[in-house]
Amino acid sequence: MNSTQDEKKRHVREQMLDLHNVSIGKVPQDSPWLKSVRLAFTQGRMSKSWDVITIHDSVSIVIFNTSRKKLVFVKQFRPAVYYASLPKTEKVIDVERYPATLGLSLELCAGIVDKDKSLVEIAKDELKEECGYEAPTSTFSEITTYLSSASASAKQTLFYVEVTDDMQIHPGGGDEAEGELIEVVELSVPELKDYIRSKKVQSPSSFLYGVSWFLLNKPEYC
Repeated sequence: MNSTQDEKKRHVREQMLDLHNVSIGKVPQDSPWLKSVRLAFTQGRMSKSWDVITIHDSVSIVIFNTSRKKLVFVKQFRPAVYYASLPKTEKVIDVERYPATLGLSLELCAGIVDKDKSLVEIAKDELKEECGYEAPTSTFSEITTYLSSASASAKQTLFYVEVTDDMQIHPGGGDEAEGELIEVVELSVPELKDYIRSKKVQSPSSFLYGVSWFLLNKPEYC
């Protein structure tokens, strides 16, 4: 990693942990990120209803750097992860007692499907924007599409791509102009195994699925 990328990583980390003025309120009905509906149905002879959240479909990418023999991930502050550690009786949060580190999540490089592009083109853009690698679409392998969550109505498509140091020609770290603060994290296979064996994995289930796929299907690197 060159000095420019080191500096970007330090800047992102500093900004990501600089958390202030945290408060909890209701989601507006015009939220661009999620909608909620109540689904009513009869199952057998019983009338039922279920509240459903709809969110954007997305892509995610398992990235392996063959130059350094390391997997490439991203770390972000996720408000939902942070909220899980907060007291539900308070509306204004003391960030000294509940620091931003509680909301950090180690994840696969990923992005929502919100452009008129193919899924692989969106994956290519996310690889460049978040991790700084420029890779042609022909190097991406589409693995599978699965439910991003059992409680939210959306799908995620998983890709795999191999990269080299020579392909890392952008700073990465996300689009700060859009409020993205993304730290690029590299783990060797032994480091990854230690992480997923730990008692607390601060990662979503899509991360666990993606790395499990890698460990099962890429024995030449494991």
